[in-house]
Amino acid sequence: MAVEGEGEKRYITVEELRKHNAATDLWISIQGGVYDVTDWVKDHPGGDLPLLSLAGQDATDAFVAYHPASAWAQLGRFFVGHLDGYSVTDVSRDYRRLVAEFSKSGLFDEKGRVALLTICFMLFLLVTAVSGVILSESALVHALCGGMTGFLWIQSGWIGHDSGHYRIVRNPRLNRVAQIISGNCLTGLSIGWWKRNHNAHHIACNSLDFDPDLQHMPLFAVSSKFFASMTSYFYERKMNFDAVARFLISYQHWTFYPVMCFARINLLAQSILLLLSKKNVPNRWQEITGVAVFWIWYPLLVSCLPNWGERVTFVVASLAVTGIQHVQFCLNHFSSSVFVGPPQGNDWFEKQTMGTLDISCSPWMDWFHGGLQFQVEHHLFPRLPRCHLRKVSPFVRELCKKHKLPYNIASFWEANAMTVRTLRAAALQARDLANPVPKSLVWEAVNTHG
Repeated sequence: MAVEGEGEKRYITVEELRKHNAATDLWISIQGGVYDVTDWVKDHPGGDLPLLSLAGQDATDAFVAYHPASAWAQLGRFFVGHLDGYSVTDVSRDYRRLVAEFSKSGLFDEKGRVALLTICFMLFLLVTAVSGVILSESALVHALCGGMTGFLWIQSGWIGHDSGHYRIVRNPRLNRVAQIISGNCLTGLSIGWWKRNHNAHHIACNSLDFDPDLQHMPLFAVSSKFFASMTSYFYERKMNFDAVARFLISYQHWTFYPVMCFARINLLAQSILLLLSKKNVPNRWQEITGVAVFWIWYPLLVSCLPNWGERVTFVVASLAVTGIQHVQFCLNHFSSSVFVGPPQGNDWFEKQTMGTLDISCSPWMDWFHGGLQFQVEHHLFPRLPRCHLRKVSPFVRELCKKHKLPYNIASFWEANAMTVRTLRAAALQARDLANPVPKSLVWEAVNTHG
């Protein structure tokens, strides 16, 4: 550590910065300044995982992506010195300039009417589904109402996603109410769980061992690197590639869509596990109360159906329809570039573009994709309201072209085909491991039994 005399600047080397990379001793660098955020980790609105993932390194691009200009004023109290030899790559410089231009033009503040229209649509779906169950005696109508409930969950997911990244209403308390109602109450998914999971995904986009959105062992593996039974730093456990995982993964390109029809069950379970865990969950009782509301109204609605056959059909229809959203989540990343290890702050733009896939569609289909069709743009500008993602897309394309970086885009059907091909490639590799070719006649003789 280079330290100057009193009144002079204190310089900290990159090597010294790297040493402070633990929860009990956590430093980061932002725009050439070095900050000790050890005591801030537990209070960080974005959770501890983003800070832990970028500990001991430059985090400027991630900070710029996730924080408004007002957040810069809060850094002073954590300041410990200047980063010795600090420099900025051409890609990062252009990216930060683009963020500044969007901010200056007011794009981050103009929310549009998407949230209002979506909430009205959600209310229509909820009232129609409940009315159909109570007022109709038709089994077909009841099944359609189940599908409509699943569609309600999809739209609720988009609102929950939006309100988690930026305020869909100006009042922070009302924004929190929107989060709890759209997430916890209507879908049974804890917004606290979603934030923890989603922030880890954004920071470590497509890292096999840090991004939870790629960690679906033993059901799915997008890369043969999972066959080494790597450790998940999000779930804090080993992802074992055992005989069961090998068998399931060998057929994952066939089981993908059926599993997606019931993927919501896993999210419901993950929400409950987090809320009952000892992990830090802000406003835990708000979260628990909201989830409890879901587990009251949804079973009560199902119980209004006349027999168990219709009840099961209603639940299956709800889960299967919302499975469309789970497929959409996978399309944006399963077929994209992956890596092993923690995220690096000095290649933020590169990792976000390489690990994401846009879905090309007409503007009138934007409501269906909920903003995820512009996944590259969303990962680069997570605070940007989805009504502006199509507008900024040409700027991102141009920046990628300038720096010879990929801008991945495919139609919805092409993205499905790419995802299945990725799963099939890993499945065939898993099968090869299950039936290894004998290395030699001696090897065969030694390992043959009976």
